[in-house]
Amino acid sequence: MGWQSSRKNRYRTVEFVSMEKKKILIVSRTFYPDNSPRSFRTTELAKEFAFSGHDVTVITPRKEGVHDDFEKQHKLVIKDLGKASWKPVQIAKSGPHRFVTRAVARLTNLFFLFPESEMMFMVNKALKKETELYDVMITIAAPHTVHWGTAMAVSDKHKVAKKWIADCGDPFMGGENDTFKRVFYFKYFEKWFCRKADAITVPISDAITAYYPEFRKKIHVIPQGFRFEDVRLMEEEASNEVPTFAYAGTLIPGIRDPHEFFEFICKSDLKFRFFIYTKNVEQVRKYEAASKGRIVVKAAMPRQDLLQELQKMDFVVNFENKGPKQSPSKLIDYAIIKKPILSVKTFGFNTEAFLEFLEGNYQNQLIIPDADQYRIQNVCRKFLNIV
Repeated sequence: MGWQSSRKNRYRTVEFVSMEKKKILIVSRTFYPDNSPRSFRTTELAKEFAFSGHDVTVITPRKEGVHDDFEKQHKLVIKDLGKASWKPVQIAKSGPHRFVTRAVARLTNLFFLFPESEMMFMVNKALKKETELYDVMITIAAPHTVHWGTAMAVSDKHKVAKKWIADCGDPFMGGENDTFKRVFYFKYFEKWFCRKADAITVPISDAITAYYPEFRKKIHVIPQGFRFEDVRLMEEEASNEVPTFAYAGTLIPGIRDPHEFFEFICKSDLKFRFFIYTKNVEQVRKYEAASKGRIVVKAAMPRQDLLQELQKMDFVVNFENKGPKQSPSKLIDYAIIKKPILSVKTFGFNTEAFLEFLEGNYQNQLIIPDADQYRIQNVCRKFLNIV
């Protein structure tokens, strides 16, 4: 143990000495206290860069009061991106107007990327105001219009930063989990920002093939990152009267759509308790009603609160995407709390592993390799290595 401690301290010393202080700009539509993967990405990067001694500026829609305190606590600067004024088409709740409004909402988004396209002009306007040169600028998508606005703003005469890193969560043109394919002309916007950016980052290696071949040499794999130390782990083991498990995340019809799993457990006589934390409660209400009290649907909650609830479970569930190019970041949280993970395919559900889990046999659990790669300290180091 003494050797390990000495080695760890020696490593930290070398890391600190070799780290040059940098001026870092992060541009994102979402930031603390928003509860979304892209908000977590922006927030964790900003906090860790500032904690490591860098000068950090974040451009995002500013929330007065909340962000005032955040600036002081984490010693960084938050500049206001502005408030979006383009509102989504309101879909009628019932009647013939529901069909019409749904069609208008879908078509305007499909052909004009409305209202997300406003972000392109907001980012362009905000970056045009920047007069100092940053060492590195990281722009966060989704929406990808953040990248498009950056491409509009930067030029040889107005560089904003010495290096521009375009960070992409889910792919845009090459995405697998969208209900509709992107209209062909949006590829020119994607190629535009890919050509201008100095580097592109994606969370998993399988996502690289979702981008055009001529830009793949620019792509670096940098996963989502969190400060593990922020999560308070329960010391005692979960103690439940019946097998108790949970899923937390998005459900997408036809894509992340575990209807076979839900139908099986609802029709069975198995004893269990299944908690579902999701924004898409309408997708699972019918299963909750059919489960005879065994399924409990809850609204999404703040990440730290959710992680405390998930630790009360015997195991957690991952519903796989249809394709390999996108991976839910929730798997990282599952790894942090060290719970067995039951991974369920969207199509072709196999009952064997699930029945084993109910008996406490987790030999077929999903293993997250090298969990340390998701530590925010390592993630930030990878960004700086690009520079």
